[in-house]
Amino acid sequence: MLQLVGFSCSPSKDSSFVLNPGAFKAKIENDNVQLIDVRTSEEYNKGHIKGAKNIDYFSDSFGVSIGLLDKKYPIFIYCKSGKRSSRSAASFKAVGFDSIYQLKGGYLNWKDHNLD
Repeated sequence: MLQLVGFSCSPSKDSSFVLNPGAFKAKIENDNVQLIDVRTSEEYNKGHIKGAKNIDYFSDSFGVSIGLLDKKYPIFIYCKSGKRSSRSAASFKAVGFDSIYQLKGGYLNWKDHNLD
């Protein structure tokens, strides 16, 4: 079981973990993570977390694109407010990811915490 002392971390129904912005930032500072922004390219281009790769959840190629990612490394996903990343977690699980982390409240919450 994952334990993060001093961080808010809760498992979701799809076996991913939902992290508050501070915990999410601490975890993505590791070099061996894959950070995925599941918003549209238009949203991504208006601002995103440094190092994030954009894979649009609404794209017809979403499943294929996430299937090409390396399953050895944890996956960190976020969207605008948390809804799309929550929905997409099941897709990441279906293609073979075991370590899936979501940003609680999405990019809006990240920006509210001034973590850029």
